[in-house]
Amino acid sequence: MDYQDAGVDIEAGQAFVRQIAQRVTATSQAGVLAGIGGFAGLMAMPRGFKEPILVASTDGVGTKLMVAQACQQHEGIGIDLVAMCVNDILTVGAHPLFFLDYLATGRINQHVLLQIIEGIIKGCQQAGCALLGGETAEMPGLYQPQDYDVAGFCVGVVEKDAILNGQQVQVGDRVVALPSSGVHSNGYSLVRRIVADRGWNWQHTPPGWPRSVGEELLTPTLIYCAQIRALQAAGVDIHGMAHITGGGLPDNLPRCLGPQQSIHLYPHGWRIPPVFQWLQVEGSVDTQEMFRTFNMGIGYVLILPPEALESTSRLLPQTFEIGEVVRRNRGGPRTGSMADALAETKLEPAPPKAGMRSLSRGAQAVLMYRVD
Repeated sequence: MDYQDAGVDIEAGQAFVRQIAQRVTATSQAGVLAGIGGFAGLMAMPRGFKEPILVASTDGVGTKLMVAQACQQHEGIGIDLVAMCVNDILTVGAHPLFFLDYLATGRINQHVLLQIIEGIIKGCQQAGCALLGGETAEMPGLYQPQDYDVAGFCVGVVEKDAILNGQQVQVGDRVVALPSSGVHSNGYSLVRRIVADRGWNWQHTPPGWPRSVGEELLTPTLIYCAQIRALQAAGVDIHGMAHITGGGLPDNLPRCLGPQQSIHLYPHGWRIPPVFQWLQVEGSVDTQEMFRTFNMGIGYVLILPPEALESTSRLLPQTFEIGEVVRRNRGGPRTGSMADALAETKLEPAPPKAGMRSLSRGAQAVLMYRVD
């Protein structure tokens, strides 16, 4: 008996590393001294910093993996993995330096794993960081042969006196949002339950949709590095940032505030994308639960002084203002008016007719949909 008889194919693993080695060089950045294939990746600290502080983050993609596996579409998962890590380190003002990945599977399927790696490479290119190394673990018995899991690790750097930690945020600052591309990488356990309860498969195309449920829900998470770099390069005074992930706006906005501050959200601040309206209607999900589970169309948030709004809008025309920072009452909520805004949300089914149209204005979304 040998290791392969036990389910671990060392040669397949080595062949996979050989296949990706050249591809990974596409992410190389200044300062990379040794990358994939060795015992460790090496990268020099960038020059020009007076007091460089390293910033680290790790994350995964959750059960979105199960949708990708069911649809046999894996490249977007790699982009998601990078996005979930680099977007987090952006929030303290850092720039990502390098990324590491961990892939675990029941059996090495080079076709599938190469798709994931291609996505990771694309994500690193979008983020401007190097893919410095990784681990591929074949673990028969722990995973089914066709199953896999992924984890990502990112390290970035920020000047010590440029760290965003909530102290810069002032009452009167404005809350400015960058749109998401869709559901991103959170809430998929609820998504899968809704699809299963409706008896659909991932190839189902709802009336009026240009693509299937699976294709819509596998839209990769947006990476916001380029947008933030553009603002920083232009000297825009950013007071705080938040990556809207699990917990949605109610749980993530307070993380960039001072202890005596709250956020007043405008009830008509943005257009809720149809995919969230569809999930709410088809799953009979309470509105507040929707906002605590999904990003509801907002992937990233900036806290800016009022005088920075014009330059931000000029540099990033896709941004939109959704609220302002206010003083927090003793014992009051960190996201003031959230409950009021959500209470105004309406879902009004239209009489049966062909086609679908979406009329949505912020937290007062009104969905017009076809009933079959």
